[in-house]
Amino acid sequence: MSDILLVGVNSRYSHTSLGLRYLKANLEELKDKSQILEFSINENEDSIVENILLKNPKIVGIGVYIWNAMQVKKIVDILKVVTPDIKIVLGGPEVSHLPLRVDFENADFIIQGEGEVSFYHLCKSLLSGKEVTQRVIRAIMPDTKKIKLPYGEYTSHDIEHRLIYVEASRGCPFECEFCLSAIDERVRYFGLDEVLSEFEKLWDRGVRGFKFIDRTFNLNIAYANKIMDFFLSKDEPYSLHFEVVPDNFPSRLKEKLKLFPPHSLQLEIGIQSLNEEILANINRQMNIQKARENIAFLEKETNAHLHVDLIIGLPGESIESFAKNLNLLKEITNSEIQLGVLKKLSGTTISRWDKKYNMIYSKTPPYEILQNDFINYLELQKLKRFARFWDLVYNSGNFHKTKDFIWQDSTVYDGFYHFSEWIYSQTLSTWQISLMRLSELLFNYLTNEKGFDKTLVADTIVEDIIKVEGRKVPGFLREFATHIPNLKNLYLDKARKRQVLRDV
Repeated sequence: MSDILLVGVNSRYSHTSLGLRYLKANLEELKDKSQILEFSINENEDSIVENILLKNPKIVGIGVYIWNAMQVKKIVDILKVVTPDIKIVLGGPEVSHLPLRVDFENADFIIQGEGEVSFYHLCKSLLSGKEVTQRVIRAIMPDTKKIKLPYGEYTSHDIEHRLIYVEASRGCPFECEFCLSAIDERVRYFGLDEVLSEFEKLWDRGVRGFKFIDRTFNLNIAYANKIMDFFLSKDEPYSLHFEVVPDNFPSRLKEKLKLFPPHSLQLEIGIQSLNEEILANINRQMNIQKARENIAFLEKETNAHLHVDLIIGLPGESIESFAKNLNLLKEITNSEIQLGVLKKLSGTTISRWDKKYNMIYSKTPPYEILQNDFINYLELQKLKRFARFWDLVYNSGNFHKTKDFIWQDSTVYDGFYHFSEWIYSQTLSTWQISLMRLSELLFNYLTNEKGFDKTLVADTIVEDIIKVEGRKVPGFLREFATHIPNLKNLYLDKARKRQVLRDV
């Protein structure tokens, strides 16, 4: 049993809540009276409440995010009905900015902002019996050089089975109107020596995957270089994930990035748009030419895996402009291109375009745009399906060579748009499409609709599929493919080659 229960409802089981671990680490003398309990959004609300109540807490703190807001509301409502004496404290991005678009009327307290200091003081008051009359508390901004770091709160189970999130800084220097990070007045850094000392402890405990949540890892090049030096000194394989801005890669950073071995580095690059007028609309500062050059460098001269973002529905951007963005980005890079849909988050300034462009958004999470003057509702629905099928076919990596047939003799956007429309006409769904089913749909489209040779397409799909060990070749391809390898022998040969390399 714990007096203070810190509850996370994560989007996936593999995810962990860094925020809850910060809260626990900074509870001072109350730390031993606290416990972290994490769930996923796939779990039933009644089951979550049952597990909370089994801990018999006096205070329940829950992190609220765009992906769990509606579920957290149900959890809070149930908790307050069955155990009205429990004090419920909410925090996180979804309750930190007005307007609150999900009604958490049954929550006792809401902490807005970074809660490490304020949550401790609130818990101390509540457990000592003091009356707290202020329901909505604007958090005291913590000093990143003084707060206790959370990495000791990761359990052995977390390290073995889940993602480990870390950070070296908070805030973002840019003012993109759709992003909550733009609200921060400045970037604040943690003490680098202390951060690296904690990373060393995580490394000694077996952590080999570090996912940095810093909004702009390559803003402070000196900081970035020292962190990269830390990992480059390690011999064992590891994986790092950084969010970077695309137009700030000075030569010393480029030289450092070249040193990372294959499969060790993933860079998430926020492009959002390649239309200068649209970037100006959203206060996105970016040198497009520099960004193009840097992405080309990263693709050709480093082993980094790139994840590049474009957003659908930005104020003033038409379908034609978005299509041009995608075509141009595909010319620049063969890496993963994530297509997101604009969201209207409380606290951001994107609403200033609502009247000018008739921007209409969903009133429920995740608050995605429904239509505007340039893209009507029906067109936007098609673009959302486009983005989903793009993920399944292009970003998945399952059809590395086959996908190129889709836009032969057309632009990338036009070719994939027609494919997206066709596949939806066959499935009437964008979900629960297995790899085998998708392979068959792709084969049928390319041969029956596009007129490609069946043997050529079958051989290409087979080649793509068998790159992943353990996969079966779809039965329908055996009639057309010229060569179906003995997968058991193929994988044995690969295993022998790996063993030879290890022995050498």
